[in-house]
Amino acid sequence: MNVEPDPRIRFETSGTDLEAAIHMYEDAYESTGFQAGRTERPFSYRFRVTGDERMSFRSTRFDARAQGEVESADEYVVMWLSDGGGIVDVGRQEVDFAPGTPMMFPTGRPFAFDLQDVRQNLVQFDRTFLEAVAAEEHGTQPAPLVFDHTQPPRREDLRGWNAQVRRAAEVVLGEAPASQLALAEAARDTALALLRTFPHTVLAPDVTLPQGATGRVREAIEYMHAFAHTPITTTDVAEHVGLSVRGLQQAFQRQVGSAPNAMLRGIRLDRVRDELRRASPGEVTVAAVAVRWGFAHLGRFSGVYASRFGEYPRDTLHA
Repeated sequence: MNVEPDPRIRFETSGTDLEAAIHMYEDAYESTGFQAGRTERPFSYRFRVTGDERMSFRSTRFDARAQGEVESADEYVVMWLSDGGGIVDVGRQEVDFAPGTPMMFPTGRPFAFDLQDVRQNLVQFDRTFLEAVAAEEHGTQPAPLVFDHTQPPRREDLRGWNAQVRRAAEVVLGEAPASQLALAEAARDTALALLRTFPHTVLAPDVTLPQGATGRVREAIEYMHAFAHTPITTTDVAEHVGLSVRGLQQAFQRQVGSAPNAMLRGIRLDRVRDELRRASPGEVTVAAVAVRWGFAHLGRFSGVYASRFGEYPRDTLHA
């Protein structure tokens, strides 16, 4: 009788060598500028990963102060603490990280952290896998997900998330052999729980970025597309990508030849046009759609709309 090999990937290391710990965490999290300093606790660390190519569980003990920068380009990560704490996304959209409430890694960009004496647990999802589950759940094409790490989940949603993590942990971390099917089902159920728990936006898969947009300009434009339906301003965009408003303006002029406020206004105008083209005159009014997308001055709105599309918004609605 052939016994199916256990498909789980396992890795575990621990020790008391601070320098070895720094190198290990830099490799594990693709961190840069990782620094560690001793605290009142005797130093020791432990790092464990178990899972497969879709989802893995990680746990970390690090009895020291840790600082650095992480970018999770190929994955989405949920993390929570049972001890210790500090700040995540230092210098940008800072969040105090303490035991009690899980949070997402900031997505789509590097982020800095400053943590001390942590007992940390994480659930990591392969980017392609989670985006495929999200597309099926939302009825869209697979596309990048933007999670708002500053917005804590609702308490009732957290109960469902915690229950699902416990069920998945029994499969992924259990001593009994795990099958490919069991791991796949655990990963899918946990992915769905994540999507229903943590606030996020799906970037439109047909978003066309201007030629030349790279780095923080690209990130800024993606952020505009993801949150154009909210009352964000160019100040919010600049803060999100870690630039001053002046720095953002200079970067936009240099790379795409336009101002960031003009880019944001254009994205919102495109959304208005899409909505008006899908609607019938008896269903909506131009005023209601315009206000929903942040255009309070209707006369000025009609003028800029006509300049962009060669027709007035009422003509689009009645076409």
